[in-house]
Amino acid sequence: MPLNPVLYILGILLSLLAVAMLIPAGFDFYDAHSNWKAFVAASAITMFFGLGFLLSTRHDNMTSINLRQAFLLTNSAWMGIGLFGALPFSLADTDMIFHDAVFEAVSGITTTGSTVIPHLEIMSRGILMWRAALQWLGGIGIIVMALAVLPMLSIGGMQLFRTESYDTPDKVIPRATELAGGIFLIYTLLTFIWAIMLTAAGMPGFDAVTHAMTTLATGGFSTRTESIGAFDNALVEMLIIIGMVVGSLPFAHYLAMTRGGWKNLFEDPQVRWFIAISASVSLIITFQLMGAHQLPLLTALRQAGFNTVSLMTGTGYSSIDYGIWGGQVAVILLIAMFIGGCAGSTTCGIKMFRLQVLAATAKVQLARLLRPHAVNVVYYNKRPVPETVMDAVMGFFYLYMLSFVVIAILLGLTGLDFKTALSAAATSISNVGPGLGDIIGPAGSFQPISAAAKWIMIAAMILGRLELFTVLVMLMPNFWKR
Repeated sequence: MPLNPVLYILGILLSLLAVAMLIPAGFDFYDAHSNWKAFVAASAITMFFGLGFLLSTRHDNMTSINLRQAFLLTNSAWMGIGLFGALPFSLADTDMIFHDAVFEAVSGITTTGSTVIPHLEIMSRGILMWRAALQWLGGIGIIVMALAVLPMLSIGGMQLFRTESYDTPDKVIPRATELAGGIFLIYTLLTFIWAIMLTAAGMPGFDAVTHAMTTLATGGFSTRTESIGAFDNALVEMLIIIGMVVGSLPFAHYLAMTRGGWKNLFEDPQVRWFIAISASVSLIITFQLMGAHQLPLLTALRQAGFNTVSLMTGTGYSSIDYGIWGGQVAVILLIAMFIGGCAGSTTCGIKMFRLQVLAATAKVQLARLLRPHAVNVVYYNKRPVPETVMDAVMGFFYLYMLSFVVIAILLGLTGLDFKTALSAAATSISNVGPGLGDIIGPAGSFQPISAAAKWIMIAAMILGRLELFTVLVMLMPNFWKR
């Protein structure tokens, strides 16, 4: 397999990452904090490799890549950015050893939000900004990947969203380039709007900017150890709920809105299912809090709505330690972690369209039991679903649950208790952030768990972020053969 196109694009991404490192360096330099030197050194190292890849492949034709190169590029990009993004954490005065730094960086770029930093308030502003920047960059990268790359690679049923003009793998680069420009402008504008609104709602300026970045990315990295609960501001929580929902909807519709396509957003069945499920789960937990914990209606609705949307979208913010709500609510929240948002958004999880296809497939199977000879067709958004898409969705769902079980078992073997291992597996493969229990719950951090458990979770975060098949296909011997 010719690697030059992969190395060339990877060089571009690393060079951009190196430039991005100078932003947090500026914050620490302004604050007279020594961490600015760590960011400059990390930027220099990253730029050295980025330019090295670029210069060594600059004479080759980079206008197209084939199918296997697209798979390799997708994996290399997320792994490479995760490793180089860990350099500032390793070089700065964070006391992070190598696997902790990689864990924090991969958690950022995959917009997971799990952290190994137990006390965020002692970190420099540069470190806090870098965590937010990683999630912001990961968010826009995920959108472009979901809209331009995964449909063409037929990943997990994503071919439902294939654009006919770009239906071959060798068009990945032109399609991604075309989408990236429009998405970047919309993504940046939304982040800017949310930063202004959060500032107006009473959040300090720096906190408003970083939280706007991680809200639209549905990442969940906060600047406070107590997350959003540290601000104790109902208006801030409402704005962040809306921001998490905006980040969970298909960004292709936002592009369409610039051309007057408002109807598409509200007619999309994914959007309707997402709103209905998130509202239903929030109400169930609200009634549970009112009954079991005697909370007033508005307080229960505020706490239930915020934390439900946060976990369901994979953002991972918390306004309160929901671990104290009891086992019944914990089960509901654990299930919510798997759901995710819409295709083409910054969220992960199983995603709405797959749940819809699975539900339609189950309905057809039940109908065939009553009328075995009848012709029953699975529909999605008023269009028949091809058998290949149904197979891809079923295969994705099976692999997703199997991967969750295997990860949970492996984490259990590292010494984690049942509840911690189960929720850690769920939160890593669904890219949610905090888990359940005293150790990795919203009141804790992932710092106490073993190095082996962290490496397992690092692999799980990348596996979940890249939609399983993208990673697993590279484990097949035939992938590397001519």
